[in-house]
Amino acid sequence: MTEPTDVGSGLDKLDQRGGADQRGELDQRDQQEERGESIGARIDWSLAATVGKRLVRPGPKVTEYTLDAAQAELADAAVRAEGPVREVTGLADGLRVPSALVVDRRGWVDAASQSMRSMLDGDDDGESGGGLSGKVGGLQAGGLLAFLAGAILGQYDPFTPSGSDASGPSDPGVLMLVTPNIIAVERSLRVVPSDFRLWVCLHEVTHRVQFSANPWLRQYMLDNIAVLTSDAGESVTDVVARINSAVRGGAKREKGVIGVMQMLQTPEQYEAFTRMMMLGTLLEGHADHVMDAVGPAQVPTVEQIRASFDKRRTAPRNPVQRIIRALIGMDAKLAQYIRGKAFVDEVVGTVGMERFNTIWTDAETLPRPDEIDEPSRWIARVL
Repeated sequence: MTEPTDVGSGLDKLDQRGGADQRGELDQRDQQEERGESIGARIDWSLAATVGKRLVRPGPKVTEYTLDAAQAELADAAVRAEGPVREVTGLADGLRVPSALVVDRRGWVDAASQSMRSMLDGDDDGESGGGLSGKVGGLQAGGLLAFLAGAILGQYDPFTPSGSDASGPSDPGVLMLVTPNIIAVERSLRVVPSDFRLWVCLHEVTHRVQFSANPWLRQYMLDNIAVLTSDAGESVTDVVARINSAVRGGAKREKGVIGVMQMLQTPEQYEAFTRMMMLGTLLEGHADHVMDAVGPAQVPTVEQIRASFDKRRTAPRNPVQRIIRALIGMDAKLAQYIRGKAFVDEVVGTVGMERFNTIWTDAETLPRPDEIDEPSRWIARVL
């Protein structure tokens, strides 16, 4: 779950290097590309974490007592939310209830950089991001992490295993809750803090349940990410030719950042991108549906929270924020919540949650682009 935030300060300049060193590092990068190394392997993730933590803005001012109390309440709420979510969804019954990772903004940057490395590189032990190109990538990734660190309320990361504890083995993913961001939003919305914290946990725990009950989702995402981040071997001329063809051909294109991706990516990459967008729309819409289904019984002020939160989501932003939101796809993310929830609401309202859960069978039962806005098509095809 994300909330927009202000843009952080600029990046520090990269150390000046000698021309021969730069040529050697560029040659090394070319050799890496020829070996088919992933994009993630070309980013210095250690530098990204360092830069992100240096640039991230501090959270709201709170006393140590208030911060400790909020952290303890969030950890408890993440556990309490599991039962109602499982009951409403009919998923993950019988599995252990793992604890959440409650962090500040700097802690989120550390965790997110590890997750992105695992997701894009798939090698937690090997070195990555060597040379000049790795540092440039690390600076860019660090700036993005710093921006997002002020926007994330909670996040389920299916790519980084949680550490083992006394209650059992490590889990396949970890649920993170960013305390200062949650405090900032609950103050802004003037809602009951305990209610808002549980409400946020209901959304994020739903994501944890989705992946715990359906382990194939993680590999499905990794497979599509591999296609998206693969080197297509295209020259700049090839890319420009495809853009010109798309513009002159008058073919129907999506709006905004999705339309840009449609032109820049190869057909195979765009298909993978579309599959990821459809999955994201389902996951977010399902989580929002569960929040509202569980909310009235668990969160006394849920109607006020939902109304205030939705108003905040769609509030006007300053020009710089609008540009950055477009570049990183946050507006597309908002559309996922809205379209996905409408899809899940209609399907569950028509066939019930038990039959809806057929959607989690495999990749073939996931909704297709023409079905998200017309759920009856999915019902006719799958059920």
